[in-house]
Amino acid sequence: MLFATTPDGVKLSYQLHGDGAPLVLLQGQANDHHWWDSVRADFAAAYRTITFDYRGAGDSDKPDEPYTTRGFAADVVAVLDELGVRQAHVYGTSMGGRVAQWLAADHPERVGALVLGCSSPGGAHGLERSNEVRLSLAQPDRAAAEQALLELMYTPAWLATHPGPHHTVGDPRMPAYARRRHLKASAGHDSWDALPAITAPTLVLHGTDDVFNPAANAPLLAGRIPTAELRMIEGARHAYFEEFREVASPVVLDFLAAYG
Repeated sequence: MLFATTPDGVKLSYQLHGDGAPLVLLQGQANDHHWWDSVRADFAAAYRTITFDYRGAGDSDKPDEPYTTRGFAADVVAVLDELGVRQAHVYGTSMGGRVAQWLAADHPERVGALVLGCSSPGGAHGLERSNEVRLSLAQPDRAAAEQALLELMYTPAWLATHPGPHHTVGDPRMPAYARRRHLKASAGHDSWDALPAITAPTLVLHGTDDVFNPAANAPLLAGRIPTAELRMIEGARHAYFEEFREVASPVVLDFLAAYG
């Protein structure tokens, strides 16, 4: 097991797969690196993929203190420093896309090409999920709430033939306080003012049928980042990168290849 230590003394577990130019993969809120298990091989065939468990998740330390997406971006830098990586491509999905926005804005020299998947600028300008979606996730019947989350991530047709386990619906090892810390970090994200400063070539990806993180956030991001191009994946929900892997992975790989 590999660890990097942050300036404030937190140990972060990280993982390496493949060979080639470095590519950082950043997962969603309250998830560990297993988020990428189903598609990691697509990228490890061409890149040295770098994943890590956010503080609070996986095998990383879990301090009971406030977390922020900007702070998670600083943790990515700590991992890159541990590896001696000066610059890497970055692909962030969901909250990982929020983390990637700060990484590109605060540490532009560390980011080659940038891919933001199913993400949002947050704050007053980001579009939040509907009350209907919130209520479906907060219902007292836990099994029903878990099924609602699965159906926000994947289409019913895909779920019918892929019974799981599903690594995109949360790290089961996380303590409750760490889950709350992650939720607050993602909810508190607001990168709107920083987005125009992003200079990395940027691809914004989103599923057209994503209501968990509404699809209308994608053109907001693409319109705010000067270098960005937008690609919507028809019929996809939040976990587009897994269910629509045969579309999404080649799009990302072609984009990265264009920037060396």
